[in-house]
Amino acid sequence: MPLVSHATSVPVTVDEDKCIAEKGCTVCVDVCPLDVLAIHPDRKKAYMQYDECWYCMPCEVDCPTGAVKVEIPYLLR
Repeated sequence: MPLVSHATSVPVTVDEDKCIAEKGCTVCVDVCPLDVLAIHPDRKKAYMQYDECWYCMPCEVDCPTGAVKVEIPYLLR
């Protein structure tokens, strides 16, 4: 799996202002079946570590603050 190079190129984005991972929240990381989400060790915020996504949506649906957004490609909608 390739590491993500830019935030704009990934299907899952995290609003760092809303993310509460620094308070111990790991919901999005825990529910991802592909383990592509992680908590950044320095910023203490969730991010998409690997650019692979099944668009299954639990990370967005289960996020308690609405910080996670999944951009589903037009052809998959």
